[in-house]
Amino acid sequence: MWCPEGAAYWGAVTAECHIVYDNVPKGYSMIHAHIGSRHFGSLPSGRTVEAWTLTGASGLTLEAITYGGIVTKLLHPDENGDWLDLVLGFNQLNPYLDGHPYFGAIVGRVAGRTPGACFTVDGETFHLPANEPPHHLHGGAEGFDKKLWTAAPIARSDGAPSVQLTYCSPNGEQGYPGTVRVSVTYTVTNDDAFVIDTYACTDRPTPLSLTHHSYFNLAGESSGSIADHSLQVFADEFVDTNEDLTVADRLMPVTGLPDDLRRPTPLAGTLPRLTRGHGALYAVPKPPVAGGPVKIAQLVHPASGRTLTCSTTNPYLQLYTASAFDGSIVGKSGRPYEKHAGLCLECEGYPNGAARPDLGDIVLRPGAPQRHRTIYAISSQH
Repeated sequence: MWCPEGAAYWGAVTAECHIVYDNVPKGYSMIHAHIGSRHFGSLPSGRTVEAWTLTGASGLTLEAITYGGIVTKLLHPDENGDWLDLVLGFNQLNPYLDGHPYFGAIVGRVAGRTPGACFTVDGETFHLPANEPPHHLHGGAEGFDKKLWTAAPIARSDGAPSVQLTYCSPNGEQGYPGTVRVSVTYTVTNDDAFVIDTYACTDRPTPLSLTHHSYFNLAGESSGSIADHSLQVFADEFVDTNEDLTVADRLMPVTGLPDDLRRPTPLAGTLPRLTRGHGALYAVPKPPVAGGPVKIAQLVHPASGRTLTCSTTNPYLQLYTASAFDGSIVGKSGRPYEKHAGLCLECEGYPNGAARPDLGDIVLRPGAPQRHRTIYAISSQH
């Protein structure tokens, strides 16, 4: 079924895919005091980029811009009550336009590397731009992270502030077939969780696998390396990779390898030993209830008492430890981002799922919308 643009908060999307902020269910109310927007800048075309701020009842504050759906700020207090920004990025639009390592962005149409920059669906082969030669990375040079999204607040029964970003990707964009309509909804809950709900529908079979690409540092975005954090990943298997970081299309047990993070693991001695020095693509265990989010990772910063817990309905988690950072990027606090300045927990589908549906089919088909939820829950002992 082809559907109009837009999707609702999780669990309330109808078969007609109605836009809930235009059709607010009875009993719901908008929380204007906790949602605000402002001018963030202008694109070279003159189009306006907005910044939306969501503040939950417990104080967690998120700022996201309509360019790339980029989360520019995530503010949370530590055990001393000091507020810190937990995600890497910039304060102005121009550095985002000049190029960056996907800070806080919506990545698509397909997150990860598509080997050989091509795929086949239903017997037809499609060629994509090789923006990481000879492969296609994160949707191409003009992927979703570089698109201007449309934003509007939506209503929730629990009153949590929420904003929905929508984008229509035309047939042939970056070589992909089909017109795809996507909504990504950011919500800050009243118990300090950042929730991402995605919805997509298409008029033609096409691969689709979105992810969120924030770089987290629980000590604050300008605090230096994440080596003083510990990480736990609740996965028994990961995907083997080739030297060029493309997937090798085989699952391997983590047992006995540096990538075995099933117990809380201090990162200081672990970072250089991870797969390719980069971080592995972990297989998310199947949920006890079909379709429910699974807790897949927990990041802890002992000095601040802060914990980030990641749960998802996606089948894979890509860990990236900012291993390619070299200090050449200066962040929002005026300090350079050195190696391991942050850590990504990218919840996604299988990058080569068009060719290997047995490892995770990512082909979106007409009449079968794709929905996923990722939750980053933050807590601190204070």
